[in-house]
Amino acid sequence: MAGLLECFQGLKEAHGEGGFKAVLATTPMRILGSVLGIVGSLIVYGILQERVMTQPYGDEDELFTQTIFLVLNNRAVSAIVAVIIIYAKELPARPVAKWWEYCAVSLSNVASTTCQYEALKYISFPVQTLGKCAKMIPVMIWGTIMMKKTYTPTKYLIALAITGGCTAFALGGSISSSHAKQGKSTSFKGIGLMVGYLGFDGFTSTFQDKLFKGYMMETYNQMLWVNTFSGIISFFISWFSGELLDAVEFVTRHPSVMRDISILSVCATVAQLFILYTIKNFGALVFATIMTTRQFMSILLSCLIFVHPLGLQQWLATGVIFAALYTEAFGKGSSESTPKEGGKDAAGEGEALLGKQASNAEEGIPKNIEEEGQIPLQELRSKEDREVVNYGATAETVKQA
Repeated sequence: MAGLLECFQGLKEAHGEGGFKAVLATTPMRILGSVLGIVGSLIVYGILQERVMTQPYGDEDELFTQTIFLVLNNRAVSAIVAVIIIYAKELPARPVAKWWEYCAVSLSNVASTTCQYEALKYISFPVQTLGKCAKMIPVMIWGTIMMKKTYTPTKYLIALAITGGCTAFALGGSISSSHAKQGKSTSFKGIGLMVGYLGFDGFTSTFQDKLFKGYMMETYNQMLWVNTFSGIISFFISWFSGELLDAVEFVTRHPSVMRDISILSVCATVAQLFILYTIKNFGALVFATIMTTRQFMSILLSCLIFVHPLGLQQWLATGVIFAALYTEAFGKGSSESTPKEGGKDAAGEGEALLGKQASNAEEGIPKNIEEEGQIPLQELRSKEDREVVNYGATAETVKQA
């Protein structure tokens, strides 16, 4: 309560000194803007994702099945926005890494996103969202195999809690999509696709870390080229598989699907920009807390809008999973603010987590956050920030949310 009163007092003083503009520039208002930007855009993204992939269009009750076309649109919008920002800010646009490095990362990125969308044909959105919470596990596995990393017992306990929660949720009631054929084979297909998503996504994160370490890439340059290569790969896959022509025919019959896909793609890109802003200015704790809260709100809204009945065991399992995610987020937050040598905090900047704007991190390491696309996290405050993003925040993903 005292902290809340302090916050209001600070806002009042700012208004007295500089008016409404000064209030908007205060840290609480900027954090509020980040919350509204990330939560709002990703909730709309989640609702439209479920609408496009699971709800029929037109009087014929036709389902949209061209998943790669959806990925292609996401990547195209993100690449276009990156071009606009690079042009407006007069930033370097030439690729920094080798073309095959972009291709390798983009291929696994497209595979993970495709698995995620395809899974909605077989399992419900709440199951898909909770499944994505388990991405900490494959990231730890790939990190151990490829980067020779070691993890604390606490991280293993959190990973175990998330795995147990997901298992309890799956065993506690129906997990199939409402439009899928009910049965064990359907559920197994959906779970298999989510395992594929987690595996490819964890591989993408670790592979990017390994490949791009040493390149000093500007954030939007990275956003441009990874999304461009992902778009090219998506285009050729959809062309040679016949999905592109099928998608064009579907859009011709049902123009409203193109509206939904376009808004979905814009929301994903807007979320990615808010995510970059939030991590750069406020650190990993704020970001991870926002993303975890957004995931829980998305599940609640999906249950209300698309009528996904959950049993008591499933709600309890959901609580266990999100308790583990919040524990991970706040555990990292406390490690960031713990003083270290020379009186500096864990970020090495001598600032509190919500203090002044963070400086650039020591390495330019891109990271896929969430299903929504590609987020190059060049300007993270510290190694701890990157790890929170790797383990807990996802998430769609300028991991585009």
